[in-house]
Amino acid sequence: MRVLVCDDEQLARDRLKRLVEKADNVEVVAEAANGREAIEQTQEHRPDVVLMDIRMPEMDGMEAAEHLSKIDNPPAIIFCTAYDEHALQAFKVHAVDYLLKPVSLSDLEMALSKARTLNRVQLAELGKEVSEEKPRRRGHISARTHRGLELVPVDEVRYFLADQKYVTVCFSEGEVLIDETLKDLETEFGEQFVRIHRNALVALRYIEGMELATAGHHQVRLRGIEERLTVSRRHVAGLRKVLQSL
Repeated sequence: MRVLVCDDEQLARDRLKRLVEKADNVEVVAEAANGREAIEQTQEHRPDVVLMDIRMPEMDGMEAAEHLSKIDNPPAIIFCTAYDEHALQAFKVHAVDYLLKPVSLSDLEMALSKARTLNRVQLAELGKEVSEEKPRRRGHISARTHRGLELVPVDEVRYFLADQKYVTVCFSEGEVLIDETLKDLETEFGEQFVRIHRNALVALRYIEGMELATAGHHQVRLRGIEERLTVSRRHVAGLRKVLQSL
């Protein structure tokens, strides 16, 4: 069994690695200091299990688990944390197990045994439920591209544009497609984005203004992109009110 150890504290990672080495037929193939690194290392080393801390800088374990569920052949997640109030939420993202620090060898071996019994089909099903529940607001949007799982910081997103089944995410470095609904994105990120059309959400932080285009149609200008996005007539008044309050 291939294991990735993820914790923001080096001493905690070292202790977990020593415990893993004492277990039978288990090896540590990589380590990470936060959720984002865990995703990168998972795609490179393809572990069977990720031992994941919850409270970490840049991206915490809960969000990382949600993103990891979207990759092909996702690993089993076992949370290792000192904060037992996270237990309920951990199981909402369908972790295989939840271990309180300091982790004992016996508890670790039981959790690894449980992970070993799960096949890839079952893990994929857990991942599907993770993506449907969306327990809280993410800091990143994840998209499956030819490069693997690509992470886009929400703070860098200019707009979400719906087109039939997919949504285009325009951000500082380009565009990606995601298989999510505009309605769900609006519910999750409504404080950061405003709807300007039935098929478009734009980031409040990048709006420079609204202007009148030809034939009485309005458009919105966004900092950092030349493209103008159409504002539907039903959303003009609402957008104007939002802009006045900024």
